[in-house]
Amino acid sequence: MRMIGTKTHGILDYIVGALLIAAPWIFNFDGGGAETWVPVILGAGAIVYSLFTNYEMGAVQQLSMRTHLALDLVSGVLLAASPWLFGFADEVRAPHLVLGLFEIAASLLTKRHSSTEQRGHRQGSPAMH
Repeated sequence: MRMIGTKTHGILDYIVGALLIAAPWIFNFDGGGAETWVPVILGAGAIVYSLFTNYEMGAVQQLSMRTHLALDLVSGVLLAASPWLFGFADEVRAPHLVLGLFEIAASLLTKRHSSTEQRGHRQGSPAMH
């Protein structure tokens, strides 16, 4: 059941992206290794592809909501698994696991089509319907 609207998801994208970028310094795991840079890179990536997503919070609107959600899912899995994939689970794992699971849940619970995508489909030529 997809209950999160795309506008709400978009707001969360920018908040969680910024949180991921800041997390190493907020939660004190800024050692400079993978534990630091995995969330920073994934957070920056989320903000960039959010800007390009065809939804209420996108600026360029070139990326479909389905593709955006697939990227969120992959990002969440990578983030949640990163402490074990990159060997820092003994140092820190909770922020990566919790935020990764949040991303996975958000990707699975968000509607697949935004109102901006639906408007675009209605404005297309009759042959496209």
